[in-house]
Amino acid sequence: MLLSLVIVYLLVTIGIGLYAARRVKNTTDFAIAGRHLPLFMIVTTTFATWFGSETVLGIPAKFIEGGLGGVVEDPFGAGTCLILVGLFFAGKLYRMTLLTISDYYRERYGRFIEVVCSLIIMLSYLGWVSAQVTALGLVFNLLSGGAVSVPWGMVIGVLSILAYTLFGGMWSVAVTDFVQMIILVAGLSIIAVFAGNMAGGADKVIDLAASKELFKFWPEPTWHDIVFFIAAAITMMLGSIPQQDVFQRVMSANNVKAATRGPVIGGVAYILFAAVPMFLVASALIIMPEQTTALLKEDPQKVLPTLVMEKMPFIMQVFFFGALLSAIKSTASATLLAPSVTFTENIWRQFRPQGTDRENLRTMRITVLVFSAAVLAYAIRMQGTSIYELVSGAYQVPLVGAFVPLVFGLYWNRATTQGAVAAVLLGIGVWLAGLALPWGQVFPAQLAGVLASAAGMVVGSLLPQWVANRRMPHRMLAGE
Repeated sequence: MLLSLVIVYLLVTIGIGLYAARRVKNTTDFAIAGRHLPLFMIVTTTFATWFGSETVLGIPAKFIEGGLGGVVEDPFGAGTCLILVGLFFAGKLYRMTLLTISDYYRERYGRFIEVVCSLIIMLSYLGWVSAQVTALGLVFNLLSGGAVSVPWGMVIGVLSILAYTLFGGMWSVAVTDFVQMIILVAGLSIIAVFAGNMAGGADKVIDLAASKELFKFWPEPTWHDIVFFIAAAITMMLGSIPQQDVFQRVMSANNVKAATRGPVIGGVAYILFAAVPMFLVASALIIMPEQTTALLKEDPQKVLPTLVMEKMPFIMQVFFFGALLSAIKSTASATLLAPSVTFTENIWRQFRPQGTDRENLRTMRITVLVFSAAVLAYAIRMQGTSIYELVSGAYQVPLVGAFVPLVFGLYWNRATTQGAVAAVLLGIGVWLAGLALPWGQVFPAQLAGVLASAAGMVVGSLLPQWVANRRMPHRMLAGE
């Protein structure tokens, strides 16, 4: 019965997405909803995109293992990213009327940086979308009592998302996000109240979490703990800023006020509501202590589904899996669309500059299909990797490769193409060295990479200017 209701829910969301797809007439409609979305839809689509499988399944597992300090990367870093986008980036980018974030790199630094940053951004989505696909496989496996294997569950989930994303693009994603956010918030809120009552009251859950020091946020005052804490915080806080999915939500707004305020409200809401899954997993320690302890050792991601399936009535199961599927589908649809739009606009178009808008729209849809197949294969290959790690690892690449050229290009007039090239090469080079060499265990690779990227931007921009200024007096003396 539960599996049947889930299938009905999937069919309803597909229907809503296909209905919204009727508004897609060109690439602008497909990529950024024709810049027609009002503030409330910008809020819901940013919130829903961020609130994915890692928030419902991954964050609670990390919270139980390391307290609030263990989830500094997500939700705290991820939510702060949206706030920073709204405060410092959205207004400047929205006024430029671009279609992709990579268009900015082209206009500011030229084709080479455009292509390199496009590839960086596209690569980063592989882990994030794979996390959602992995969660879909887990959901169908649980609901079918093991009759549907995890890989086949992944296939079913991807097909259900493709059914509307392929045709409706950002319009379908935004409309389904709005519906899915309502189901997500309502479902998890009802379950949290029910779980709190089962545990003897919310105060007992909070007291238990406090007794286990789960509310400890700041690291120990040692060099190692501090630098790794900072590195974890900035991975999604800064690494998510130069991302196409964030940019699409900004550019889809119908005015600059919605573009700037929407991400801020969505980011604050995300940080606050991400506490609900953490509360649920803490309540599981009271409701089913022995089973929870065993699951934390085996697979912490199964604690919440097990709590709901074995200890709660049928209606609560409906609420939970409706909320979980809403979280996964909203994130997966957005992260399938973003790299596909980037590829078409910033890489493929260079080979077919004379292509019509209709041809480019068709290419975007084909790319969504191809990228979905690649993600599905990668997710099946990476089975066993935690959802949280898949997501957090995805953002290190844009952090060390694309963040510095974006922020320096917007806020430093002396930034040059040479500086951007140096920033990308140094950032990625140092990051890879940190992953491969022993010093990466002493100083985090992603922090070293972003610092090297900033140094490369400054030196690469100023050194040629300094050399040119030094040569000028000699040329004047020589009568040139």
